[in-house]
Amino acid sequence: MVGGRVTALSVHDVRFPTSLAGHGSDAMHTDPDYSAAYVIIETDAKDGLKGYGITFTLGKGTEVVVCAIKALSHHVLDKDLGDIVRDFRGFYRQLTSDGQLRWIGPEKGVVHLATAAVLNALWDLWAKQEGKPLWKLLVDMDPKQLISCIDFRYITDALTEEEAYEILQKGSIGKKEREEQMLEYGYPAYTTSCAWLGYSDQQLKKMVDANQRWDVPEAIEWMLKLAEFKPLWIEEPTSPDDVLGHATISKALAPLGIGVATGEQCQNRVIFKQLLQAEALQFLQIDSCRLGSVNENLSVLLMAKKFQIPVCPHAGGVGLCELVQHLIIFDYISISGSLENRICEYVDHLHEHFKYPVVIKKASYMPPKDAGYSTEMKEESVKKHQFPGGEVWQKLLAAQQN
Repeated sequence: MVGGRVTALSVHDVRFPTSLAGHGSDAMHTDPDYSAAYVIIETDAKDGLKGYGITFTLGKGTEVVVCAIKALSHHVLDKDLGDIVRDFRGFYRQLTSDGQLRWIGPEKGVVHLATAAVLNALWDLWAKQEGKPLWKLLVDMDPKQLISCIDFRYITDALTEEEAYEILQKGSIGKKEREEQMLEYGYPAYTTSCAWLGYSDQQLKKMVDANQRWDVPEAIEWMLKLAEFKPLWIEEPTSPDDVLGHATISKALAPLGIGVATGEQCQNRVIFKQLLQAEALQFLQIDSCRLGSVNENLSVLLMAKKFQIPVCPHAGGVGLCELVQHLIIFDYISISGSLENRICEYVDHLHEHFKYPVVIKKASYMPPKDAGYSTEMKEESVKKHQFPGGEVWQKLLAAQQN
């Protein structure tokens, strides 16, 4: 039985000094410190379980996200978890429609990152109370219950509730066999850490991620020159908000057999809807923290299925691998039913700070077995890396002053 009144919501600014070794650096982010706004939700339930949620950031911006989480906390405190999940669509809309905070969104930027952290914690707690890993919680849900978690506002011209229900109904055929396949073989992974630009020439051999660096004509010009190498895709060739620009690039590269991949900085389901409608991408890269948690990612996974576009999630960052593995495994079992042209990003960094880190075998994500969303960090890691009072940052700040 899911329940318990939310009695506390705390948030921590956790930063890892990855900039010291160039980890995570790219054309637009030259000195990132991989960081997370880390939310802990407690209830008065007798089980004593807590919900843990994160949203990924790159250092200095974390304190801004922390402030936004605190501003949203009144929507959560004193609420019953059972009431929240029974009307998750309504609760999602309550968070994203705050009359004052919405003005500095809506459903994008700092406020939406904060929303993701809060909702990730609630999903983690829900799955823990059900005694299931999040992917299994989703797989076992009735289609109507799944749909009740999604806010269809602004996307019904691309996906209606009826269409979503039909997709999930069709996805139930062969679901048991696909779940058994995932448990035995896992979900295919690939790594992009070799393309981080802070690495030496010895570490860096080739890259096909533009990281939003080019204008539209530049992107086309460069990819024409690179076509002889037959890349599968060009990732984030231009501004993540430029839907028509991506469509122009996609059309120009189609004769070359080069796809466009984007989505790691896509703000919300509405932008994804437009990218799909405009035929602006061939590979869709959801992010577990950029969008509004599981709720919004569900809507994007369903739209991708309708438009027959493979989902290849973004997962480079603090905890993103831990989170997104649940989404993509669920997608295969219950929605897409296919592994064709589908792989999930993996970066082998910072997993040691999580209580339930990802498990990779034979270049595949193995389905998590522990209950929850795999978001819980080790207490010692939080204490050591909390900014500015953690041991690591005390030493670094002292060294800078000297």
